[in-house]
Amino acid sequence: MGRSVAEAKSWYLYILECAGKRLYTGIAVDVDARFHAHVSGKGARFTKAFKPKRIAYTETHADRSAASSAEHAMKKLSADQKWALIAAYSKASK
Repeated sequence: MGRSVAEAKSWYLYILECAGKRLYTGIAVDVDARFHAHVSGKGARFTKAFKPKRIAYTETHADRSAASSAEHAMKKLSADQKWALIAAYSKASK
């Protein structure tokens, strides 16, 4: 049997730049909608304390499991490593 429409959706790993130059990492199917949820205070506790400023980084994954694994790996990186990744991503997307 083929994949359903729900299964066919890509998942995204994202990093938000928040107040105080803090970074928040998460996963979502719709990053823009999730960003707006964070901004409106309906996201994570962290983003209630440190208001998100922008979506600083995204990467696409085939499914939730892959995105979750990538999130776990990303959360092991230091803030400096994440900022370097964001800088490279910003250059590449211009």
